[in-house]
Amino acid sequence: MIKRPATGRRLFVLDTNVLMHDPTALFRFDEHDIYLPMVVLEELDRGKKGLSEVSRNVRQVSRFLDDLLLQAPDNDAITDGIPLPSVTSENMPDASGRLFFQTAQIPHELPKELPGHSGDNSILSVAIHLQQTQTDTSVVLVSKDINLRIKATVLGICAEDYYNDKVLDDVDLLYRGASELPEGFWDDLNKLESWTEDGRTYYEVEGDIVNEWYPNQLIYSGQDERTIEAVVREKSERNAHIELVRDFRRDNHAVWGIKARNREQNFAFNLLMDPDVDFVTLLGQAGTGKTLLTLAAALTQAVEHKRYSEIVMTRVTVPVGEDIGFLPGTEEEKMTPWMGALMDNLEVLNKTEGGDWGRQATNDLLQRWIKIRSLNFMRGRTFLNRFIIIDEAQNLTSKQMKTLITRAGPGTKIVCLGNISQIDTPYLSETTSGLTYVVDHFKNWPHSGHITLLRGERSRLADFASENL
Repeated sequence: MIKRPATGRRLFVLDTNVLMHDPTALFRFDEHDIYLPMVVLEELDRGKKGLSEVSRNVRQVSRFLDDLLLQAPDNDAITDGIPLPSVTSENMPDASGRLFFQTAQIPHELPKELPGHSGDNSILSVAIHLQQTQTDTSVVLVSKDINLRIKATVLGICAEDYYNDKVLDDVDLLYRGASELPEGFWDDLNKLESWTEDGRTYYEVEGDIVNEWYPNQLIYSGQDERTIEAVVREKSERNAHIELVRDFRRDNHAVWGIKARNREQNFAFNLLMDPDVDFVTLLGQAGTGKTLLTLAAALTQAVEHKRYSEIVMTRVTVPVGEDIGFLPGTEEEKMTPWMGALMDNLEVLNKTEGGDWGRQATNDLLQRWIKIRSLNFMRGRTFLNRFIIIDEAQNLTSKQMKTLITRAGPGTKIVCLGNISQIDTPYLSETTSGLTYVVDHFKNWPHSGHITLLRGERSRLADFASENL
């Protein structure tokens, strides 16, 4: 929601990119009014064609505006402002601002250095005119464009970013999936019982700290003799059942020949190998093992345990540098250049003895189990008994994440991998990424799990580069 004072009437002038980014922005300003310059409608009209996410958002905005205009019986009603329903006012359900359109030509009010031929300068001219004519109202320009906000501030116009799409105020507040137990944790408990079931050890604990835990959260302690690594299975306000995690750092628990190298990787394996956890998110810097761990767990459960019929891997096709143009071939062949991480990790997983022939045979077997799919063709599909890996998920919006996750049918597990400090998509940040969105919204669901991998395990060169470059 837009940051604003608790009192005082405000009029928000919306830039086109706000509506292109979030079509529901029209309804997220509570009791305050919204003003749409005519140039915004023109830019929306130019952006309505195409199959991109932005084009779909523009068409949705047009439908919203058309529905709102049906409420206006005549031009006078449009001039007086169309009432807007609010979707964010829980404490003020009747709060409603009004939507105003530019219905008359506004004189050019910009300095000579800013000619009013561009869309941005036309919006600035409208904001200055409103500021001069509506002296009892605080006029605020809302835009995702940093340069437009800078120009507005220089001209004396109050300008703000659009904050409603932010999941968190600060990325440091993002749920990490693991929590270290405080010193003296065992002594402060009101209740402690333990039992063994099917070879697994469980504890029932009761205390104030339980209220801070989430389902499938890793809790650990290494400060005293009672070292523990456990996962929260069930919890209420003061009572929780925890289970000791399986140690995948041992040779006899290796997954497709891969052993965990640290606490976070071990817990990641526990989430990836748990059939009761349907949705897993792994965050971490480059080299922390996100893709390798996930592929090892996927192959073990699909090929050896027959739990899944196939492995589906996809990612956003956002290049780091200049685009190399169209790619020839089928859908899978077009996606192959984007799947370098998959091929690199398959080389690590394919350690078959027997020379080149044996490795090639194993590689062909693995690639028959792994299907590469494009995000562009996911809408309308349903995946049954699949292990779905979404790589580079930090470049997805919250709406795209919802589209992908709702493709899951019975028996399907979805794993999202990403590094929110490496976002390549315009208008997305660490606090607005779809990956941040799902981590925050799934943390209370008992069939999901999350862990942030902290230590790089690639090489000493990669570790030094991550820390110093």
